[in-house]
Amino acid sequence: MSKKKVVLAFSGGLDTTYCAFYLKDLNYEVHTVLVNTGGFSAEEIEQTEKRAHSYGVDSHRCLEETSDFYDNCLKYLIFGNVLKNNTYPLSVSAERAFQALAIAKFAKSIDADCIAHGSTGAGNDQVRFDLIFQIICPDVEIITPIRDNKLTRQQEIEYLATKGVNISWEKAKYSINKGLWGTSVGGDETLTSHLSLPESAYPSQVEKDGSEEIELQFENGELAGLNGKSMNPVEAIFAINEIASEYGIGRDVHVGDTIIGIKGRVGFEAAAPVVILKSHHTLEKHVLTKWQQHWKEQLANWYGMLLHEGQFLDPVMRDIEVFLQSTQKNVSGTVKVKLAPYRFEVLGISSDKDLMSSTFGQYGEMNNGWSGEDVKGFTKILANQSKIFNSINS
Repeated sequence: MSKKKVVLAFSGGLDTTYCAFYLKDLNYEVHTVLVNTGGFSAEEIEQTEKRAHSYGVDSHRCLEETSDFYDNCLKYLIFGNVLKNNTYPLSVSAERAFQALAIAKFAKSIDADCIAHGSTGAGNDQVRFDLIFQIICPDVEIITPIRDNKLTRQQEIEYLATKGVNISWEKAKYSINKGLWGTSVGGDETLTSHLSLPESAYPSQVEKDGSEEIELQFENGELAGLNGKSMNPVEAIFAINEIASEYGIGRDVHVGDTIIGIKGRVGFEAAAPVVILKSHHTLEKHVLTKWQQHWKEQLANWYGMLLHEGQFLDPVMRDIEVFLQSTQKNVSGTVKVKLAPYRFEVLGISSDKDLMSSTFGQYGEMNNGWSGEDVKGFTKILANQSKIFNSINS
């Protein structure tokens, strides 16, 4: 009787390594897939492939999704200045939908019977992966060894030791997920409400002191260059991250409500995202109207929430994307940013679309487009409803 064919979402970390051996023990034909959304170097991709083959899997593939991830998701997070709970740039939750989509399509292409992933039963990723798989390939069985067996990380380490794979507890202490839009860091401290992550837990270390200034160029809301050099948006994100991460910029701890109803806490470092979002938002303050900014904030908040909760394929997401894209027609200009250890400051912007034109007036100084009498009459009409209310209800 032929073996059942399973596609395993594989990063080479503790959980997915456990899954590879566990599925082999159950006599599955195991095909591992690494989905790169910008978090792996060429060397890391090669090392992961070698590791997978050394574990005896039947095949291994790396699916390159970085450009697709930016084009169909990240640019809308930038357009919307999306920060979950005003803190987290959705570093991991954004990329999970695209990893799941790539895996589901690959599973269909090889007529897989099953898809497996290493999510636990206590987090968001299990829902994000399962949701996409159930929509794209509803007839494929989903296998989740870590969730189903309720395993601790220590139990996984002990099991792998019986297979000749020795992973120290110190190495497995932190769960790190790296992508184009930032790196999440989870560990002992994030399971509490009061402990902070140690410096050593972050993948990037502070290497620079002093300060430096950089200039981000935007065209229609998208990154178009850095320091006067034209780049495509993905190149610019990588370049900004390389510079800003050496200052330890973009570190924080996010506390949020998980899809399954419990509170969750995770550390992250996202140097490029926080600098880009703050720069983009500052530029928008200069070139968009009050009501454009207001409604964009409302819809972008919903977009981030739905993406975070795995609902990327809901058609309302395409509707919101059309609106966000429309708001970016005049979001073009240059933003100057000062970087320093653990902090950054947006110094200012220059744009042909800047609505702070002195032709009409200068805030707190002078008015060119109206008179004092105009303001008196305007204010009198503006006060009418409240005057009537207070007169009747005094």
